[in-house]
Amino acid sequence: MLEVKEIHTYYGTSHILFGISFEVNKGEAVCLLGRNGAGKTTTFRSIIGLTPPKQGSIKFMNQEITGKPPYQIAQMGIGYVPDTRRIFPDLTVKQNILIARRERPGGVWDLDRIYTLFPKLKELEDHLGTQLSGGEQQMLTVARTLMTNPYLLLLDEPGEGLAPLVVKAMQEQLEEIKKLGTTMLICEHNVGLATALSDRAYVMDKGMIRFHGTIEELRKNEEIRKKYLMI
Repeated sequence: MLEVKEIHTYYGTSHILFGISFEVNKGEAVCLLGRNGAGKTTTFRSIIGLTPPKQGSIKFMNQEITGKPPYQIAQMGIGYVPDTRRIFPDLTVKQNILIARRERPGGVWDLDRIYTLFPKLKELEDHLGTQLSGGEQQMLTVARTLMTNPYLLLLDEPGEGLAPLVVKAMQEQLEEIKKLGTTMLICEHNVGLATALSDRAYVMDKGMIRFHGTIEELRKNEEIRKKYLMI
């Protein structure tokens, strides 16, 4: 579904990604792991077109998307849950969700299904974005993205800044999303959360891929875990 090949991405003159390559197959959940500053978020921004790579290729469903504007990439079926959440503060929860509604062939997400997965959002549907806690905002951000019925869901630090109980609830909700067949690419510094959701892992450090393998292979590789993940 997604093929990233030898991309080099810069912020101004600063070289951030150094020829990274990876792929995500349909129905998989794949995680990008690494310490802060490893290049995970820049990788996501490269995919969605916010910081296009200067070299290399990104293909989504066999179509080249490198250089396309973000709105076109989103229209093709990539949903992006940013680490900054970026909900609309002056809209209600329900309005935040419905504003993103998009029908797609095979799409399963509508308001009723969203409220089934996130019953708390149903309770809060008339609250403004400014009235929500961090965990509620994160639920809303995921829900809003799901309403686009994406083929591929990019999750940038879904557990960041959340209390452990909220992280556990978020993990269970993301597991349900995976069961419904949504392909996911997860960028997360919480290794426990990421590996619980994922089939395979890529470990990044200083803008390069240092490891690729199954979750079980990562668990057995003590050297990689200690050197790049500090666990």
